[in-house]
Order: sequence, then C-alpha cells, then structure tokens
Amino acid sequence: QVQLVESGGGLVQPGGSLRLSCAASGSILSIYAMGWYRQAPGKQRELVAGITSGSRTNYADSVKGRFTISRDNAKNTVYLQMNSLKPEDTAVYYCNAAGTVRADLSFDSWGRGTQVTVSS
Repeated sequence: QVQLVESGGGLVQPGGSLRLSCAASGSILSIYAMGWYRQAPGKQRELVAGITSGSRTNYADSVKGRFTISRDNAKNTVYLQMNSLKPEDTAVYYCNAAGTVRADLSFDSWGRGTQVTVSS
C-alpha cells in the first residue's frame, strides 16, 4: 500500500506564495508520474500540474507562469511552488502518484488533500 501525505496549505493574501509538498511512502518500486489536482466547492477536480520521473512537466493553462512543479526522486516527494496566487486558486489540493510496487503490480494513489485559501 502506498500512502501520500500533503503539507503546506493555508491562508494567503492575493499575490502571495505557498509551497505544497507531498511525500509518498510504502512499498514503492518506482513512481513514473506525480501530480497535483485541485477541487473548488461545486466544481470538478482538475489537474493543476504533473511531472514524470524524467521531469517532463505539464500545467493547466490557468496556472502557467505562476506555478512550478518539481520532484525529488530519491525522497519520493513532489512539490508545487505557487506564486502570484489569486482568489480563484482557492481549493483543496490533492497529490497523486502512479507507479509500481513490483513488476506485475501498479498503484495509483491519492493524498487526503490540503486546503489552500487565497483571500484578503
């Protein structure tokens, strides 16, 4: 079983910054992709940013130029640096990781989420 634990959420004023972290633990052989999703009240969960084991990244159009995703493969940890935050970035942010626990068994796990609130 693979567990993901997020941290770093909180309340920030518009224009401010936050850094989210997500650490994966458990029986992990490899992680080929990690990502951040968010869900605002009354809306569907959406992809914010993703990163592969080779550090290829992709971002939602709404966060390009403001958010940066990175990962530490040795620590099985992914980060999301969020700058120039806007009220519309307010949501619960979830970490996701996909990989293998052994050659014939894969996993796709989610964290419990961390609240990000952007408000003055």
